[in-house]
Amino acid sequence: MGYNILIMQTTWDLKRFYKSIDDPKISADLKKLQAETEKFVKKWKDRTDYLENPTILKEALDDYELWARNYGGGGNPYYYFRLATVLDQLDPKLRAKFNQVSELVLKIQNEIQFFELNLTKVKTTNIKGYEHFLKKIKKLAPHILSDKEEKIMTLKSLTSYNFWTEMTEKFLSRETVKGKTYPELLSLITSTNKIVRDEAGESLNAIFEKYSDVAEAELNAILTDKKIDDELRSYPRPDSARLYRDDVDEKFVDLMVETVSKNFLLAKKYYALKAKYLGLKKLKYHERNVPVGNYDKKYTFEQTVTLINDVFGKLDKEFQEIFQRFLTNGQIDVLPLKGKTGGAACFHNTISQPTYIFLNHTNRLRDVATVAHEMGHGINNELMRRQNALNFDTPTGTAEVASTFFEDFVFEKLLESASGKEKQSLLMSKLDDEVSTIFRQVAVYNFETQLHKTFREKGYLDKTEIGKIFQKHMASYMGPAVEQSPGSQNWWVYWSHIRYFFYVYSYSSGLLISKYLQRTYRANPAKMADIKKFLATGTSASPRDIFKEIGINIYDKKVWEESIKEFEDLLNEVTSLN
Repeated sequence: MGYNILIMQTTWDLKRFYKSIDDPKISADLKKLQAETEKFVKKWKDRTDYLENPTILKEALDDYELWARNYGGGGNPYYYFRLATVLDQLDPKLRAKFNQVSELVLKIQNEIQFFELNLTKVKTTNIKGYEHFLKKIKKLAPHILSDKEEKIMTLKSLTSYNFWTEMTEKFLSRETVKGKTYPELLSLITSTNKIVRDEAGESLNAIFEKYSDVAEAELNAILTDKKIDDELRSYPRPDSARLYRDDVDEKFVDLMVETVSKNFLLAKKYYALKAKYLGLKKLKYHERNVPVGNYDKKYTFEQTVTLINDVFGKLDKEFQEIFQRFLTNGQIDVLPLKGKTGGAACFHNTISQPTYIFLNHTNRLRDVATVAHEMGHGINNELMRRQNALNFDTPTGTAEVASTFFEDFVFEKLLESASGKEKQSLLMSKLDDEVSTIFRQVAVYNFETQLHKTFREKGYLDKTEIGKIFQKHMASYMGPAVEQSPGSQNWWVYWSHIRYFFYVYSYSSGLLISKYLQRTYRANPAKMADIKKFLATGTSASPRDIFKEIGINIYDKKVWEESIKEFEDLLNEVTSLN
């Protein structure tokens, strides 16, 4: 089924929320948010009967679900300003209003957080529709503080974490060098023209050096805040807070990280092969994702849409319908602009609000994969709407499964029409992505682990020491074929994921599990029903149980080794094409 690209909207339609940042409806909605929160608090704050009586507990949970459905996450005002600031980091008026809304939302979260704190004391978790929600809360009980203490933790997070991380991101987004915006420079380091990419690399090195002192202060501030939080909550490891809240355990992540780390040699072989194909003795740090070969075809966003629309339609008509709806309803923002945050992302808030896809599309081959990747998240979000509002989320341990699943099928479509050198170029591009997703993210996880450990031993890390730790772990998977060239010691400055503390494991585990699902589907296309069931599960079950349901034992080393073997097979295939 074709799609009329003329009806596409390539910018976000945020007017479905408000006409502008001065819309009086914002104040009205904030008052409604406060009123509905106060209504819930008044009804349940001073009661404990729901902790004992399952019937009353069901009533309380239904009330909470209704509040979360319509007002959770700050409702429309917070979501609107969050999205608007992503599009424009430079408008001080917009930032001021977002800060005001954020402060109010923090206060509201403080008012209502008593409920989940009290739920740690429930006698039963056997309440239909809320079973796993209650089990997760009880599991976190040893790490939850008193109501007053939790209020302090919530309030301080704005100044001790949010403002710091937003500051670095904001500074970087402002930078323009020789007419090139920051996102454009990040794109140009993959140019096949060595002069162009080296100039872009030098410009980025200069930007990161410029803000390295700021980033040093920022990172130490949030590492201090993290250490204090972990001590207060009695978490045994720096990554424990992440893993416990992601509903996974150390055993799962340690096994995956250990298995991938032991196979870093495959990534090193790949970079050695790439340097050879590019005719270079060594790759500079910023050159590791430079395309190989003559497959220099550009993909406009319209061409990307046509290709992805076809792939999604063949996999499942519902996937295609969701994609077309996003395009028609202004839920995808496409082009890079000054002040716009770099990268790509998928945004969602409450179950009653639309999902938004954020891009910086520059017509590269990699941008095609990015659209498929983020739409995978978007499709995942839409299927999860079958859950209630308290289960409308994706466990981090499974978050990257959908994205990489769809990305890989789009790659197969690109490969169909390629031959000879084009096929070699495409396969190398695919290996670029898989090295970055599987091996690089585990190397970053190892970097984070040492970063937190060393910080907690020394109390402060200057940028030089941070850079040395960073380069050590980048070299661990890149090997001698990639130079840790001058300036690369500062490339941690812009990496937002290390500010989200240990999130990166999910990229590697997500792709490796995605490969398992792809094998399952190819062997039996009827298994798509099981895959859609998995994508619709949300947080209504733990990742362990979700995977078990579809035949994956995440505690079996073979699961990880078999998927890594697929990377090795792909590497051998492209090597044989030379």
